[in-house]
Amino acid sequence: MRHWLTAALATLVGIASPALAQTATKPLTVVLIPADGGTESGTIADYQPVFNAISRSTGIKFDLKVAQSYGAVVEAMCGGRADVAFMGPVTYLQARKRGCAKLLAVGVENGQSVYYAGFFARKDAPFKSVKDLRGKRVAFGDVNSASSFVFPMAMVIEAGLDPVHDLGEIRMAGSHVNSLAALVQGRVDAAALSFDSYEKAVRQGAVDPKKFKVIAKSSPIPYPPIAVNSRLAPKLQAKLRAAFADIAHAPGMTPEMIRGYGGKRIDGYDVKFPASKFNVAASRMALVNDDLKSRILTKSANR
Repeated sequence: MRHWLTAALATLVGIASPALAQTATKPLTVVLIPADGGTESGTIADYQPVFNAISRSTGIKFDLKVAQSYGAVVEAMCGGRADVAFMGPVTYLQARKRGCAKLLAVGVENGQSVYYAGFFARKDAPFKSVKDLRGKRVAFGDVNSASSFVFPMAMVIEAGLDPVHDLGEIRMAGSHVNSLAALVQGRVDAAALSFDSYEKAVRQGAVDPKKFKVIAKSSPIPYPPIAVNSRLAPKLQAKLRAAFADIAHAPGMTPEMIRGYGGKRIDGYDVKFPASKFNVAASRMALVNDDLKSRILTKSANR
């Protein structure tokens, strides 16, 4: 059973054999959370220029893949099938707790390394706060996503609502894109997702911002990090860290090519970002614990 599960997880992220030993012919495997709803093209397009630049400056080759879920990224790292990963704050903490991930670099925009989650609704909806979602249909993303599930659920709890008993319907859409789509298509009254994902949808013309509004915005969330497999050779880890620190000066790199979560332009990467700053995400994870997750998933399945 265990061997079957391992093989299945490997298939989910498209990786069939262990990584961790980069050579002249074997690139490092980079696994990315499905920030664009599980499709490869959008997320890879966001990060390919950065890794191409690092490859030119260091000679290290990379093979970028997009996982089918946030949890699959953790399993790829901890199963030795990924060398580097773009992870959400929650998935990074999950992998770090299992001893298989070390913080490598965190994106910086305007001197900060934070992003935000929010609840969105149609412009004509009568909602003014999270409290107004009592009895309403609400969409969330992946259960392991900080900004489309953990932080928004924490906001529901902090508003004095019990997600299981007080929300009318919980729709687990699986991604930011699907959560927003459920709102656009009228299948829910409100949707939880990151502001980066919402703004990307607006830029791509998928959403008319005149038709939607923000009900609530979260407190700052540590920016989704890039982590390195803790079993990777220390010298190689140091080489990668130096390359991310100097990404703005990498051969062939331009400011427009330095992008982060949601394809948004960022200034660069901080390789000295304190891991302790992710403790705020850990506190939200404690609030939205495994027992509550189980009850939420049960409610969602029975809608």
